[in-house]
Amino acid sequence: MKKIISSIIFFSLLLSSNLSAQDESESKILRWSYLQGLEYRLKAGFNIGGTTPLPLPAEIREINSYDPTLQIAIEGDVVKWLDKKWGLLLGIRLENKGMKTDANVKNYGMKMIAADGGMMEGYWTGNVVTQVQNSYLTIPVCAVLKITPRWEIKAGAFASYLIKGDFSGHVYDGYIRKGDPTGIKVVFEDDAIATYDFSNDLRYFQCGPEIGAKWRAYKHLSLYADLTWGMVPIFKKDFKTITFDMFPVYANIGFEYKF
Repeated sequence: MKKIISSIIFFSLLLSSNLSAQDESESKILRWSYLQGLEYRLKAGFNIGGTTPLPLPAEIREINSYDPTLQIAIEGDVVKWLDKKWGLLLGIRLENKGMKTDANVKNYGMKMIAADGGMMEGYWTGNVVTQVQNSYLTIPVCAVLKITPRWEIKAGAFASYLIKGDFSGHVYDGYIRKGDPTGIKVVFEDDAIATYDFSNDLRYFQCGPEIGAKWRAYKHLSLYADLTWGMVPIFKKDFKTITFDMFPVYANIGFEYKF
């Protein structure tokens, strides 16, 4: 009887050990299978575009000048290939989105500081210079399609968090109606200007669609062009000075290195 019990215990331990080894082996195979088809990429480029109302409202009569300024974007991506053509992309991007414009406007909502330090709020008619310089941490999630050995397209969405924001500028050569479009008129002549800064009124969150295309020039080096369209107004909900919504629409053009 003791021999039988000992034999049962021995075979039970042996079976348990084999099952444990089998489970561990299957787990390793699953982990290895998951890691197969992963591709790592590093991108560097420039954002060109604008933070703008869509479409342009009646208040903006003419764009006198536009400067995209230097807006750098650096991104790291991981692509999981599901088959030979389709894949899923997850990335993280540190980027600047900005511009500088000079526009002629009429009855443009404005809150500004005059040269004597006085605050004025009302409706401005004349020229307004706007400088935008926003830094974002962005997460893109896209579906990727390899249409030829050299060409690849993608479509998906992005979510951004504002790290540092600047929306400021000055007005010149015009006048402001205090309070409303028929209020007291204050004229700015010669070299008189007044400054404004709405940086503290910017939203921290932004999201929208993202599309792009890539052309492989060499085995590891490619050229790419992406387009992001922010769908969330850049200003907080309680900001009422500018009477229309503005959205960031930017193209990102640069180089990609595949590891």
